Amino acid sequence: MVAKASFLPLVDFLYREGFQLLVDITAVDWPEREPRFDVVYHWLNLASQERLRVKVAVADGEAMPSLTSRFKTADWFEREVFDLFGIPFEGHPNLTRLLTWQDFPGHALRKDFPLDGGDAFCMEGCTAPYNNGERG
Repeated sequence: MVAKASFLPLVDFLYREGFQLLVDITAVDWPEREPRFDVVYHWLNLASQERLRVKVAVADGEAMPSLTSRFKTADWFEREVFDLFGIPFEGHPNLTRLLTWQDFPGHALRKDFPLDGGDAFCMEGCTAPYNNGERG
């Protein structure tokens, strides 16, 4: 776990140390905790095959700095985290939803997101296998 203020200097250091492939960015939602989210980054050192995971705690509505200028792979990873968790990335060139439509209500991987989707597309006449198709 690293402080948000130390994140960009750490990224620069990791790059110089050979961690030049950003493999993934994801997040974990801890609704009972403040700050609510951990943004999780995975890097690979191609020379030594070492892998590294870095976590940064962020509050709901707080933006992370974008890594798109440093890593091309960050583009879609950041869009996915924004779409599914609602965590914005400051400086991202095209921070739009990636997996859901633009006016989709909410963010599907937040733990407080309704299991049935919470919108008309998921409510009208659909059955939910996790509760035997019962509503309520």
